[in-house]
Amino acid sequence: MALPKRKTAKARRGKRRSHLGLNPPQLDYCPQCHSPKLPHHVCPICGSYAGREVIELEGPKKPE
Repeated sequence: MALPKRKTAKARRGKRRSHLGLNPPQLDYCPQCHSPKLPHHVCPICGSYAGREVIELEGPKKPE
């Protein structure tokens, strides 16, 4: 089996791995309550999705 002739430098190793870093999740803002949420997900604060209430959350009732 082939073996490397020289030790790979940290700089070269880092350049090769430059695309492996993690990115923070992209956030949208809920049009109802303006809190951050993941795109294409129900808002965890008010329970709305695409302009309508999808799930009813426990807790104090919100004024309508």
